[in-house]
Amino acid sequence: MKRVAIPVTNNQLSEFFGACNHYEIFEIERNVTKTYVLQIPAETDMMELPGWLEKNGITDVIAFRVNRKILSLFASRKVNLFVGVPLDKPRQLIDKYLQGRLESDKKIIAEITQSEV
Repeated sequence: MKRVAIPVTNNQLSEFFGACNHYEIFEIERNVTKTYVLQIPAETDMMELPGWLEKNGITDVIAFRVNRKILSLFASRKVNLFVGVPLDKPRQLIDKYLQGRLESDKKIIAEITQSEV
């Protein structure tokens, strides 16, 4: 089973990972999708979010922008990260995910992955 987390603000993908109202979680098993909301615990630091998501069984995260400092935390937790995904409603994003049609904005990817000078 896969559990896909989408950070949500105002009923759409949050512009910044970690700066959202809640995560919409989509549990996917054999093309059957169940949805629930996962509230971020108060006082949770952004650097703790990848571990917290892993503890909640999250296998994939769909995001627009992510602080480059936490990219390695996702990799070490074996949580797949889809970054630079255009802002849209969670249901539309999960449909694209299921169809293998999620696309990332190359400018956002470059912004996140370019090394600091």
